[in-house]
Amino acid sequence: MAPKKLIPLRLLFLLPVFWGALSQAQIITNKDYKEALFLDGDRLERIKEALPLIDKIYKDHAAKNNFPGFVYGVVVDGKLIYASGVGYTNIASKIGADKSSYFRIASMSKSFTAMAILKLRDEGKLRLDEDASLYIPLLKKTTYLTSDAPPITVRNLLTHSAGFPEDNPWGDRQLADTDKDLMDFIQKGVSFSNVPGVAYEYSNLAFALLGHIITKVSGKPYQVYITENILKPLGMTHTVWEYTKVPQAKLAHGYRWLNNSWQEEPLLHDGAYGAMGGLITTIEDFTKYMALQLSASPPRNDAENGIIKRSSLREMQQPWRFGGLNAAYKYVGTNRPCPMASFYGYGLRITKDCAGITAVGHTGGLPGFGSNWMILPEYGIGVMCFANLTYASTSAVNLQVLDTLVALARLKPRQLPPSAILKQQQQALVRLLPDWKGAEQSGLFAENFFLDYPIDSLKKEAQEVFAKAGRILKIRELIPENNLRGSFIMEGEKSNLLISFTLTPENPPLIQEYHIKEIPK
Repeated sequence: MAPKKLIPLRLLFLLPVFWGALSQAQIITNKDYKEALFLDGDRLERIKEALPLIDKIYKDHAAKNNFPGFVYGVVVDGKLIYASGVGYTNIASKIGADKSSYFRIASMSKSFTAMAILKLRDEGKLRLDEDASLYIPLLKKTTYLTSDAPPITVRNLLTHSAGFPEDNPWGDRQLADTDKDLMDFIQKGVSFSNVPGVAYEYSNLAFALLGHIITKVSGKPYQVYITENILKPLGMTHTVWEYTKVPQAKLAHGYRWLNNSWQEEPLLHDGAYGAMGGLITTIEDFTKYMALQLSASPPRNDAENGIIKRSSLREMQQPWRFGGLNAAYKYVGTNRPCPMASFYGYGLRITKDCAGITAVGHTGGLPGFGSNWMILPEYGIGVMCFANLTYASTSAVNLQVLDTLVALARLKPRQLPPSAILKQQQQALVRLLPDWKGAEQSGLFAENFFLDYPIDSLKKEAQEVFAKAGRILKIRELIPENNLRGSFIMEGEKSNLLISFTLTPENPPLIQEYHIKEIPK
């Protein structure tokens, strides 16, 4: 019988290194990424069951606020699943309001202007942090509030932080001004309420200037650029800038309630300020735009839409300026207290409520009209409503409807599946617990780990909580917070153990942080 071969001492020394190399994670690429998904298969059916109550909420709101005409719609995963209307678009002719009626949507137009700016940015034709005077030379002569004020940038205009005063009553009456009128106004000098870049203050003038920049950079009127590059590619063939192009039987007339009677507001023609509030559209057509905005989530590896990059849509939907905190906010209908923070993106308003639900959209208001659209990107749903009453209240009812839909249909946001690397490191971590044998040689942990978590302390802590938990019966599903951070529960006979861990930015990612604690069953 041949004698057994002994492993050379130098190879014994290398075995821990060899084991570490075997257990290290694989290099990850974007092909490994898994997008967030809705896990409830009957989600749409539950939403449809809630629609009768949603319809009642909208109708009650219209009656309570004495709207002449009111139309509304519910969008799920980019499709209009319900639309209706009450009242009249034309009181004198008794023309009923419906999903094909054309309403002026006022400041809901702003995100189209912002999208056009980002599209030009993506094409390398402008930069957001460049001085706006590069495209509007007359701004070079601007006298600011202070000598240390920075020049206005394109981003300042997009986020209502150029220092202009809030100008809704005044701005709403400038809709038909020509581009020459706008430039003559700038040449005479602008009054400021703040220096640029320090505060949010809503400005229609800022978006009129963005319209001028689109015209200057694209070489065509901003209306033409937006129509050719956004509206037509989306199939929004019933969305226009000029009210005289709408079939009279379909056009919503605007009204104001004055001296106990309806007074018709004069419709303004399209002009330089249309970039802040000039679009006229229908519920059916606007659904296509909402579908585009909803398509931004979740981040994924699918082909792009050909209109604008999904990353640019998500950029529009990010909070760029803090608007305020309403600590006393209560949802209409339930009167449920829920503090809400508001922000401004690029032509979009963003809110985040006490439950962490993010809503994105915009309100519109002009003499004769009020409108709002709102989506919950993480839930894939959205609502819109248009009224033909001066500054009609529309945002609160849309928040109420979305809150009702989430509660009544028991909706959950998309869930991010655990990444392969997160699962791999979880499984390797579990194999080391509770005694941490071979952990320091495993290759699983980042260079900081055992400096921050001494091995003796790790062993002592784990053995104590495992003793309290008793025999481990089951390891629950890994719940990811993101691609590189997650937690899971180990079910014990007596109590459960919650384990959370975070991976490093290295590739492959290693475990940099770890926590374990006992929780009641």
